[in-house]
Amino acid sequence: MTGANPFESPEPEPEAPQPEPSLTADLLREFLAAGSDALARLASDDGAVDDFGFDPDLTDELIMPLLRPLYEKYFRVDVEGLEHVPAEGGALLVANHSGTLPLDALMLQVALRDHHPAHRRLRLLAADLVFELPLLRDVARKAGHVRACRANATRLLDAGDLVGVMPEGYKGLGKPYEERYRLRRFGRGGFAAVALRTGRPLVPCAIVGAEETYPMIGESRTLARLLNLPYFPITPTFPLLGVLGLVPLPSKWTIRFGAPITVDGFPENAADDPRTVEKLAREVKDTIQHSLNELLAHRQSPFG
Repeated sequence: MTGANPFESPEPEPEAPQPEPSLTADLLREFLAAGSDALARLASDDGAVDDFGFDPDLTDELIMPLLRPLYEKYFRVDVEGLEHVPAEGGALLVANHSGTLPLDALMLQVALRDHHPAHRRLRLLAADLVFELPLLRDVARKAGHVRACRANATRLLDAGDLVGVMPEGYKGLGKPYEERYRLRRFGRGGFAAVALRTGRPLVPCAIVGAEETYPMIGESRTLARLLNLPYFPITPTFPLLGVLGLVPLPSKWTIRFGAPITVDGFPENAADDPRTVEKLAREVKDTIQHSLNELLAHRQSPFG
C-alpha cells in the first residue's frame, strides 16, 4: 500500500481564480452615472434656447426616448388629422384634458414631434403647481413647457411656436370616471382672447383613451389639503396597491386634430369683448366635444 509521506511538506494548493468584476455592478454604476449626468443637465441652464429654459437637444435625447415606449407600445396611439396642424408659424392647439395624471399632454407632444411632417415641437402651457415641484419643474422647462398665462402664450405665438393649452385644467384632469369624456368648463376663455389678439388659428384636438388610464372613482379632500394638491385621487389600484397602483392601465388611445378655426374675420378689438371671447371659446369646446363623441361611437373597446 502506498501513501503520502507524513514527513514531506504537502504541495501548495493552486490559488482559486479571482472572480471577475460583477457585470451587474458595472451596469448599476453606469446607470447611476447616467442618472447623475441627466439630473445635472436638467438642473443646468446649458443648452437652453430661451429664457424659459427650453432645451431642444435634451428633450430629443432624454425626454422623448422615455416617452416613446408608452406612446408606441403601451397606449398604441393612433393619430388623425395631422394635416390640420400648420407646418410652420404660430398656432394655438386646444385639447381636452383627462386621466388623473397629465399623460395626455405628454403623448400629444410625442405625436407632433414624431409624426407631424414638420416634426413640430409643442410648447405646452402648464399649471403653476408644475413649477413648484423641484424635479418636475426642471423636466417641464427643459421640455419647453411654460407657466399658463396670456403673456407667455402671446410671446410664444408671436415667435412662431405651436402652443398647447388644455383649458379644462384640473377640473378636467381630476374629474370622476363616471363623467368621462364630458368636457368641463373651458375656464374664462383666455385662450380665445390670446388667439384673437395675436391673429393665430386655433386647432381643436380630441384625445380618447386617457380617461381609462387611471379611472378616478373617488378622492380624498383631506389628503389633498394636507399635501396642497388640487385633488388626491382614489382609483381601483391606488392607493390600495401602493406604488404599483401608479402604473397606468394599458388603454388604447386616439388623438384627432380638427380643422383650424381662424380668427381673421373678427373685428380689431374683439379680444376685449367678453361676449366674442366666450362665443369663440364655446365654438372650440363644442368642436372638441363633437370629435370625442364621434371617436367614442366608433370605439369598440377602451383596451382593444
